Amino acid sequence: MATLRHRLAIERRQEERRIIEDYKNTFTTLRKRGVRGLALGPLRILAEGDSWFNYPALAFGGGIISRLEKRLGVPILNLAKAGDEIRFMLGVEERKRLISRLKRGCPAGGKWEVVLFSGGGNDVVGDPLALWIREFDPSRSPAGQIHQPRLDAALALVRAGYEDLIALRDALSPETHIVLHAYDFAIPDGRGICFFGPWLKPTFDLRGFPNRTAAFETLKVMLQQFAAMLAAFEASQARITVIRGQGTLAPKPSSWHNELHPSRAGFTTFAELFRQTLRALFPDRVL
Repeated sequence: MATLRHRLAIERRQEERRIIEDYKNTFTTLRKRGVRGLALGPLRILAEGDSWFNYPALAFGGGIISRLEKRLGVPILNLAKAGDEIRFMLGVEERKRLISRLKRGCPAGGKWEVVLFSGGGNDVVGDPLALWIREFDPSRSPAGQIHQPRLDAALALVRAGYEDLIALRDALSPETHIVLHAYDFAIPDGRGICFFGPWLKPTFDLRGFPNRTAAFETLKVMLQQFAAMLAAFEASQARITVIRGQGTLAPKPSSWHNELHPSRAGFTTFAELFRQTLRALFPDRVL
C-alpha cells in the first residue's frame, strides 16, 4: 500500500509539472502575441479545488475552469483535483505546494492576481454525511433533521481550511484577490459517476427519509449554512469575493449530471458567473 501511495504521489507531481509547463508556455505565447483589447495582458489566475473545477474533460467538456478559460480567452493554472477535501488541500503536502505557488507567483512572471478556490463539499458528503443527519421525524423542520452540533464541528474544520488559505494569501501574496463559490442545491437522487457515488441518497435512506423532497430540503439547509460561512469571510476580510450561485440551477435532476455535479449546461452557467465576477473585479483585464 505504501508503495502504491508513493507511486501515485510521484505521478501526481509529474502531472502537476506538466500542467505548469503547459500553462507557462501558453501564457508566454499569448502575452507575446498580445491579447486583443487587453493592454495590460492576460490576467494571472491560479485555481485550486475539487471536481467543480476539475471534471472529466474528454467525455464531458470539463468543469468550471476549462469552460471559464474559453470565455476569458486566457489560460488558468488549474491545480484542482477531483475528490479533494479541505483537510488535504490545506494539509502538509498540498499546503507546501500552495505556499510555493504563492511565493513564486505566476510561472510566466509576476504575482498572481486571482486565486479561484473551490472546496468543502467533499468534507461533508459521502459516508460521513450520516453523522450530521438525524433519524427522520415528520414533526421537525428541515433544519431540525440536522444534528447541528455535529455539522458545526464539520464546518469548523472546513472554516479552518479557508482561514489558513486567506492567511497564506495575506502573508505571501497580499494583493491577490481570492474568489470563492458556494455549491448549488444538489438533488439526492442516487446518481453517481464511473463507479463513484452516490454520495447523498444512501444517508437519507439510512435515516428513514420518506422521499427525495424531504432529503432535498434538509440538504438545502446544510448548503445554505456553508454559503453563510463564506459570506462571513467576504464581509470580514479584504480582497475576498464570493460567487452566490445557489439557486442558479433549476431544482430538477436534468440540471445535474449526478448528485454532486451540474450538467454540461449547468457548469457552463457557473463558468459564466465566474467570468462576470472577474469582469466586475478587473474591468480593464477581462473582456
